[in-house]
Amino acid sequence: MPSPLTFLFLLLAAGLAGFIDGAVGGGGLISVPAMFVALPGFATTTLLGSNKVVACAGTTFAAAQFVRSGIVPFREMVGPMVAAGAGAALGARTAYFFEGRFEAYMRPLMLAMMVGMLLFTLLKPQLGAAHAPRHSIGRQTLLATMLSLAIGFYDGFFGPGTGTLLIFAFVALLGFDFLRASAMSKAVNWASNIASLTLFIFNGSWLPLLAISMAAANGAGGFLGAKMALAKGSKWVRALFALVVSGLILRLAWQQFL
Repeated sequence: MPSPLTFLFLLLAAGLAGFIDGAVGGGGLISVPAMFVALPGFATTTLLGSNKVVACAGTTFAAAQFVRSGIVPFREMVGPMVAAGAGAALGARTAYFFEGRFEAYMRPLMLAMMVGMLLFTLLKPQLGAAHAPRHSIGRQTLLATMLSLAIGFYDGFFGPGTGTLLIFAFVALLGFDFLRASAMSKAVNWASNIASLTLFIFNGSWLPLLAISMAAANGAGGFLGAKMALAKGSKWVRALFALVVSGLILRLAWQQFL
């Protein structure tokens, strides 16, 4: 176990990550770096596996809030959830194969993606303001399933920013508003978290006591974040999305160049 101060730091990071993740996604970009900084010397897969326990708590509470709200019919979530789970399981297995050989490339890739998402969002003020699906329900489900498979693979392979990527994809490519995109992303992210977590735990790649403690803080944060998103609506979610992505860009840039 880490020192009491380190333990407290990780609990606070997990709670904040849960709140952010519950509302707009991207909580892993807080919790994963916090674990890597606070727990040097542990294997990458051990930290990623521990973070999956944490993330599952937050996405479970957040997804439950959104599913109960009925904003997106559950039948439309099933295909993307199954695809995300399959992609995440394959991604987690791939992470073991490449352990120690991919981490250095992920930060600049994430930085480039975040900058692109922020610019696209800011340059299109009406993006995600209204729910305007661009495809028939059948085609929409197929595209959502394909997107979930690809992003689910990334979630199992590395993970940070998955919720943010899902929201952006559903808004920019499918025409969802930010609130519905957040609802769909929570269900999909929950499935990918569960699938990859199962593989990590099966291989013993987690720190049980720390992970469960952080999961409790993350779950509380996720519940509050989803509740706030439902209360404030799509406009608030869009503003928080832009704020969070901006902060993540600054943090990633600081780590990459300074």
